[in-house]
Amino acid sequence: MKKVVLAYSGGLDTSYCLKYLIKNGYEVDTVLINTGGFSSLELKATEERAYELGSSKHTNLDIIEKYYEKAIKYLIFGNVLKNNTYPLSVSAERVFQALEVIKYAKKVGATSIAHGSTGAGNDQIRFDMIFQTVAPEIEIITPIRDLKLTRQQEVAFLQENGVSYSWEKAQYSINKGIWGTSVGGKETLTSNLPLPEDAFPSQLKNTTPEKVVLEFKNGEFIGLNNEYNKPCVNIQKLESIASAFAIGRDIHVGDTIIGIKGRVGFEAAAPLIIIKAHHLLEKHVLSKWQQYWKEQLGNWYGMLFHEGQFLDPVMRNVETFLTDTQKTVTGKVTVTLQPYHFSLDGIESEHDLMNSKFGQYGEINNAWTADDAKGFIKIMGNAQNIYTQINHLDYD
Repeated sequence: MKKVVLAYSGGLDTSYCLKYLIKNGYEVDTVLINTGGFSSLELKATEERAYELGSSKHTNLDIIEKYYEKAIKYLIFGNVLKNNTYPLSVSAERVFQALEVIKYAKKVGATSIAHGSTGAGNDQIRFDMIFQTVAPEIEIITPIRDLKLTRQQEVAFLQENGVSYSWEKAQYSINKGIWGTSVGGKETLTSNLPLPEDAFPSQLKNTTPEKVVLEFKNGEFIGLNNEYNKPCVNIQKLESIASAFAIGRDIHVGDTIIGIKGRVGFEAAAPLIIIKAHHLLEKHVLSKWQQYWKEQLGNWYGMLFHEGQFLDPVMRNVETFLTDTQKTVTGKVTVTLQPYHFSLDGIESEHDLMNSKFGQYGEINNAWTADDAKGFIKIMGNAQNIYTQINHLDYD
């Protein structure tokens, strides 16, 4: 039998793929690449389901720390929010899941790799581009894309083959990761309907406002409430606290890689808080032009990452720039958590450029005189003054 490695999550799409591949004569190894968001019980249940469906061997691979070091760190450095909304919850992790699946397939000598992407989404491109780049000799099998299946057809196929799967549970496609959870379903296929409350995995549990203190060192999230740990641990702790307030819910609307508009719901309490807190700290400690060029390159980095171009060498160049900008991004940010939203209270940093010895905005000037200010204003206005007078412009 030909051996195929299936990128497996335990959801409807990959459950269909597993059963379909077995029925078509393949020996299937399933591998779940855990980028965070799965509890030990969920990982165990996914493994059990894989074997129940016929997997010859199932493996759970934890790459959370690697994912942080290679990706999330730079998404924080760049304050990356796609269309000023989406923290690349799924799009970033797909690249690393693809790389790990390839590594596993080579290890077990598989001749094929399979995934459950459709032909109308971004994931097919992210997976296939990585597969083709790193292992062009390995065949790519995509049953759902090739057969143009609907979710209803997938459910019917599984039921016909003795697999009971509740349509109520399968009506939403949910992808969990340390950097957020995406939620896709019938409402996100429209332009006007919001996702219902119960579509989100995290429900409102805490209604009493709570303050948390995030501490950064050279741009990395090193501490939470004066307790210090690895950034990926701190992210998960913050997610546990903030998700109880149902913070971080939104619907992202964007241009897909294949050219159509797409809409997907997500919840990302910790990512949104971290990015906004980090950005606030940067406003205090970075120069105007550092902030300007970070915004330009951060947006480009996020766009290329989103579109599966992570292996392009320019991404390493941008990462070098982003890392260099973080030398003074050290300090504490206080955040107030409330039901469905959060607010940034302020920062403390030895690198804070709002140093009162130079002046206080709108109040006093300590480092220059009134005559200095008048001269500066006159010189600064020279260009527009000359243009206006030469061209006899009337601004009435």
